[in-house]
Amino acid sequence: MPASTRHHRALAVFVYCLGVLAAVPVLPGPAAAQPPAARPPAPPAAATAPAGQPSAEASAEPDRPSAPPALPSPTQAAAPPPKPPVTVAVASENTAAPSYRIQVRNDGNRPIATTVRQELPPGTSATSITDGGRPSHHDGTAGTEVTWDLRLPARSTTTLNTKLSAPPDTPLTAPACAFAAGGERPYDCATATWRSASTPAAAEPEPPVWQRPAALLTGLGGLAAFAVGGWWTWQRQRQRQRRRHRTQLPPPHHGGRGTIYPRPAAPTAPARRRRPSTWLLVPVAAVLLASTVGAATWTATRKATAVDTDSHPTSGAWLGTGAAGAIGEPLREAAFEFTVYRISCQPTSTRHTCAATVGVQNRTPEQQTWYGPLQRAYLADGNFVGTDEQATRRANQGRDVFAKPLAGGSRMVLPLIFSVHGQQPPTQLELRSGVFSAGVRVDVP
Repeated sequence: MPASTRHHRALAVFVYCLGVLAAVPVLPGPAAAQPPAARPPAPPAAATAPAGQPSAEASAEPDRPSAPPALPSPTQAAAPPPKPPVTVAVASENTAAPSYRIQVRNDGNRPIATTVRQELPPGTSATSITDGGRPSHHDGTAGTEVTWDLRLPARSTTTLNTKLSAPPDTPLTAPACAFAAGGERPYDCATATWRSASTPAAAEPEPPVWQRPAALLTGLGGLAAFAVGGWWTWQRQRQRQRRRHRTQLPPPHHGGRGTIYPRPAAPTAPARRRRPSTWLLVPVAAVLLASTVGAATWTATRKATAVDTDSHPTSGAWLGTGAAGAIGEPLREAAFEFTVYRISCQPTSTRHTCAATVGVQNRTPEQQTWYGPLQRAYLADGNFVGTDEQATRRANQGRDVFAKPLAGGSRMVLPLIFSVHGQQPPTQLELRSGVFSAGVRVDVP
């Protein structure tokens, strides 16, 4: 028998034996082979085992596979914050002097005691206040505010009015908040900016041509149209020249004699491979070069404009564009819109404890997580501190406002506490939604 045949038969026998072994079921053990009557009684249930020790069934069958782990529950979307029982709306009046109307509404079924505070812009004073209001100064800061102590009936709306004296033709922003009676926990806040009717809104300067995408696209489109038109005109002229050349060719010469058999066709020159014309390559290359240079210039100019060399907190290299403003101005960054409605600092012998009433609105459809250490208070020398998380939790009635993400499109108003060591109060607040967001900056008056 050839050697190759022997090897094939041996391999076939080996494979057949493996198949037989795989088909034979596992033989039962000695305990399973006993008849039911001869088997020993089963031990009591696993519930009789002491706590913290494996059951008798588990110890008797160590090779038995354990149950599969439970499937993880799907991640749930963050729930929006509940609507506050007291809401505030602020509107500016169309008058010659700065005037504001504050509406405080109680949507609950029971009366609520609240303290309403309106922040006055620096350099202004109240000339007319609704009965019950009184002007006062912040503790440790030069800010001025108007305060009302109200008791709102159930399902009611209370309207308050203020008038200010200020330089003419100057936009003024005056936010207002409703707090729990005598405390720093806000129910709701709102803001409004008064502008004189005689002063038109300041128009933003028009950016250069290379920073306007519409102008760039128009120029590139014109170049492309010019290139296509030139190429089409050149093709038409070339076709006309070919036709003219064909009509001017002399008829074939037969020597004055006929022939029985037709003459073979004259050999034709092989057709040359068409190559792109120089008149087509030059405009296309010019369009590509102009578009590349224009896009690079526009991108570099926007990056250079976004970098603020005079500010240390933010940089143009972060995501989004940094914004800066005053108290009461809504400022948008990458994901959140921040509004600082009020800042009050209480100095002690070693530090300043500042409470900032901040409105946070998620402007994206997805839930966003933010962090306490990224919310900072800056001193004049450039040093900064993050939020005092323990004091912030106490001000929010034991709730950790940074523990859960903010649902998409939702808004909340909350106090943030900053503990600044030293005799100097902070000069600026920086608020961010994420680690790489540009953030917003608010000057402390």
